[in-house]
Amino acid sequence: MVHTRRGRSTRIRVAALVAAIAAGGFGLAGCSGGNGSNTIVLYNGQHPQLTQALVTAFEAKTGITVRVRTDDGIVLADQILQEGASSPADVYLAENSPELMLLQERHFLSPLPTTVLDQVPAADSSPDGDWVGVALRVCALVYNPSMISASQLPTSVLDLAQPQWKGKLALAPTDSDFPPQVGAVIATYGKQAAQNWLQGLKANASLYQDEESTVAAVDHGHAAVGIINQYYWYRLRLEQGAANTHSKLYFFPNRDVGAIENVGGAAVLASSHHKSEAQQFLSFIVSTQGQQILSQGDDYEYPVRPDVAANPELVPLAQVNPAVLNVVSLGDDLQSAALIQQVGLT
Repeated sequence: MVHTRRGRSTRIRVAALVAAIAAGGFGLAGCSGGNGSNTIVLYNGQHPQLTQALVTAFEAKTGITVRVRTDDGIVLADQILQEGASSPADVYLAENSPELMLLQERHFLSPLPTTVLDQVPAADSSPDGDWVGVALRVCALVYNPSMISASQLPTSVLDLAQPQWKGKLALAPTDSDFPPQVGAVIATYGKQAAQNWLQGLKANASLYQDEESTVAAVDHGHAAVGIINQYYWYRLRLEQGAANTHSKLYFFPNRDVGAIENVGGAAVLASSHHKSEAQQFLSFIVSTQGQQILSQGDDYEYPVRPDVAANPELVPLAQVNPAVLNVVSLGDDLQSAALIQQVGLT
């Protein structure tokens, strides 16, 4: 049974990504959609509140208008693939690097100038210079202390596939934040180990539509633990208040892949007719001002700029000590999505 809760946007089932790529129904053909000379179109896969704050500040600073279309990052990546060079989008903003890597591999992105790329650490951007890192988040486990003690928590995310976790786990396998977690397991332990792990999760977990629903289920005592990205727990606590929050956040130790660091980023489309304005937007969101907007809001992601402090409510990244894989190793989500579909978690 799949449980649902109102989330930030419509989620795509990962099976749709596999089907879209297999169909091959896209290509660089046709003409780019037109915008005004001082207007750019942003396909936004980030949280709308954060993006709106960035857009408002950018428009005030530059006079450039930004038209925003918000949806799940995978939905928008698929849309770009389908639209090809006819896409009206100038900028693509994604929560996770695999969507960006997929578009890069298929030559849908435009190389960025060093004035943009050099503002953030090179490890947090495309190795080919086709997209720039904007924000970081870490995979984690949310748990309910009334159902399980901290001493009983697993030391590895792989342990959650063991029989003793049957009926205790909440999981949102069709949320677009889950395939990068699978990609981290593939990159670290191999495809077969990842498939075995997913089969164990399927046997043990109650399935939810998205990670907002997962964290709420654990907080309400419907499951003992749930796999999420850390910011979902902070946003739930903000929504209902610390006194009414009954769950806690746990980061897997020893750089286990259950605590993988994920990079969100932005790119200019190769088909854009407004590359200069689009590059100005990217330069702004990775600037000190843009990164401070990110860190001072209620998005609860980590800024990529090392000279901008994270939201003080967050556990410092140095204390979390997450697992870090380069974006090439983490991949483009296609193998992850295929495995999730293959084991029947879609």
